[in-house]
Amino acid sequence: MFLQAFILILGLFLLYAGSWLLVEGAVSTAVMFAVRPVVIGLTIVSLATSAPELLVSLVAAYKGSGGISIGNILGSNVINIALVLGVSAVIMPVAIKKQVALFEIPYLIFISLVFWLLCMDSYIGRTDGLILIFLLIIFLIYGFITAKDKNNKTPIVRPTLRNIIKNILFVIIGIVTLSYGANFVVQEAIKIATKIGLSQTFIGISVVALGTSLPELATSAVAAAKGESDISVGNVVGSNLFNICLVMGTVGIFNPMATDGHLHFFQFPFMIFICVLLGLIAFMNKGISKRTGCMFIILFVAYILVSYIK
Repeated sequence: MFLQAFILILGLFLLYAGSWLLVEGAVSTAVMFAVRPVVIGLTIVSLATSAPELLVSLVAAYKGSGGISIGNILGSNVINIALVLGVSAVIMPVAIKKQVALFEIPYLIFISLVFWLLCMDSYIGRTDGLILIFLLIIFLIYGFITAKDKNNKTPIVRPTLRNIIKNILFVIIGIVTLSYGANFVVQEAIKIATKIGLSQTFIGISVVALGTSLPELATSAVAAAKGESDISVGNVVGSNLFNICLVMGTVGIFNPMATDGHLHFFQFPFMIFICVLLGLIAFMNKGISKRTGCMFIILFVAYILVSYIK
């Protein structure tokens, strides 16, 4: 049991380290082209920090552990908003731009509803996966169109051969590290869940989801501390979109799987609720205060407790 716990912790560390390298390489490359910070957060950083969810869910689905795969996505999306943005707001109140409140967050709510609808038959198939990938492509096209920083506020770093090589190495090493970390986390999570009598779905919702959300938590917390609210919010909203569209879309296309029907009674509705709550706060308050951040953290704790009871 001790060895399994150690390997699980090692896997989580590798996920974090690999994601950090991916984020560093991705952001440094994007900044060279004067891309708006919020778009960097919504696309490049989100894709990098969603890599653990992608790898963990693919490995879990391949090993026949669909509960961990979908539990990981539902848990990660709730954690990203409730815990990641909650902690970020406690560190420093998080401002939310009007464009994010009017388009990106409503699109996230729409995607979440579509995902729930596709899972109503307790199955994620190839057609479902293609629909999710198509919706992601629409989002990426939007991100490409709105990417340029028209106000020239994004710092430009002169692209040099040394910087390009460094960024490429960061990305490659990050991907390799993530692949090992994902395999360790899934294998040991399944073993521990079996030994102590916890369901694979709950392990996916809690331990695995929290582990794969470490990149988002670290990135958003650091961004908030530096006053980079655009990166912080964009990272969370974008990661949730990638988690649903890219991760579950890829799983559906390459490894169709059954989903737990019990998730429709609490986990899916709660994910929608937390997204709508974020949308209302963004539209009405134009940001997340420290008090609201504390409320989000309390909601995260409640989500884990109720998921365990159920």
